[in-house]
Amino acid sequence: MKYRYRVLGFLFFLSIITYLDRVCISVVGPRMKKELDLTNEQFGYVLSAFALAYALFEVPTGTLGDRIGPRRVLARVVSWWSAFTMLTGTAFSLVYLVVIRFLFGMGEAGAYPNSSIVIARWFPKTETGRAQSFIWGAGRIGGALSPLIVVPVAAAFGWRASFWVMGGIGLVWALAWYSWFRDFPHEKSGLSPEERAEIEATRSYQAHGDARSHRIPWGAIFRNRNMWAIMMMFHFYMYGAYFFTGWLPTYLQEGRQFSEDDMTLFATLPFLLGALGCFTGGYASDWLAKRYGLRFGRRVVGLVGMFASSVVMLSAAMATSNQTAALLLALGMAFKDLTLPVSFAVCVDVGRSKSGTVSGAMNMAGQLGAFFLGILFGKIVDATGDYNYPLYLIAFLLLCSSLLWLIIDPTKEVELE
Repeated sequence: MKYRYRVLGFLFFLSIITYLDRVCISVVGPRMKKELDLTNEQFGYVLSAFALAYALFEVPTGTLGDRIGPRRVLARVVSWWSAFTMLTGTAFSLVYLVVIRFLFGMGEAGAYPNSSIVIARWFPKTETGRAQSFIWGAGRIGGALSPLIVVPVAAAFGWRASFWVMGGIGLVWALAWYSWFRDFPHEKSGLSPEERAEIEATRSYQAHGDARSHRIPWGAIFRNRNMWAIMMMFHFYMYGAYFFTGWLPTYLQEGRQFSEDDMTLFATLPFLLGALGCFTGGYASDWLAKRYGLRFGRRVVGLVGMFASSVVMLSAAMATSNQTAALLLALGMAFKDLTLPVSFAVCVDVGRSKSGTVSGAMNMAGQLGAFFLGILFGKIVDATGDYNYPLYLIAFLLLCSSLLWLIIDPTKEVELE
């Protein structure tokens, strides 16, 4: 097996662990709310604390990866968030829980920007989309596995034990990653000269400027029209994504009256279809880019995926049948996730040696969307008593995300010097 596929295997499991830990809190959310006496609005603050910290530290951690390499940064990131995942299981009050989840988000920030750095350094440009599809498909697999693991553990040992189990898995990964991985192909013993030449001839990472600069180029980021389009596209995208990550189990149980067992099935299905969407989107984008050009190959997948998701999410909100609504939501996630690997592939396309910074900026904007959704969902539901009203807002914002793909140009490198 080629060494770069072994690297991708590590990133595949990293993404699974990431979503096991993220989705864990939403799966046990109804249990936590009951024991800690939390309203929907208060639980929204807990979810948004993670998203806010994640947003604030995305660019610094992505830039740090550009500077010192993803080997050390990812080892630190996974160790940090695993520790605070375990500490989530010790929560005893709203304030304590908000602080712990903020620190959890601070630690997890930079995981995907640094994964993009690895892709930029270890993979030819023609494999960027499909490599990202494996990373994001794995995240969806992690989200699908989370209810299947967490619900039995919580039922047998209590919801707190589920966080301790999830945190321990991450610590094992961090140790293995730091021991095995190297930042550049030429640093890895055992890599054949043929594979190294294949990677370096066409990879996205090239020596453009000083990749080890300590400065975060905020001015260059916010002056660039392409970056604004990318960031706002992902900002609107994350309103939909964080519904599934943070609120879906509560929506199904309290908004659609599913039992916990039925919720497990219908909370798993969207992530399984989302994984199919990720793989389909990444491979389709690379194929279309090779056949019709990079601009068409990236844009069309993003445009179609987000538009279809908007329509299906709106249909789910209007559905009178609970099972029909749950199935439509799963389909909506599949369409939405066609776009996910393509979004990060575009960051590699335009970022080159600054892929970590560009990916971090995009994900920062996205996580601000998650932050707002976490709060707005709980507020809207508590104010109206209707769990479907927030879905109308989500459907509209997904439509906005779709239209922004008409502006994004993956052929224009973002100059951050």
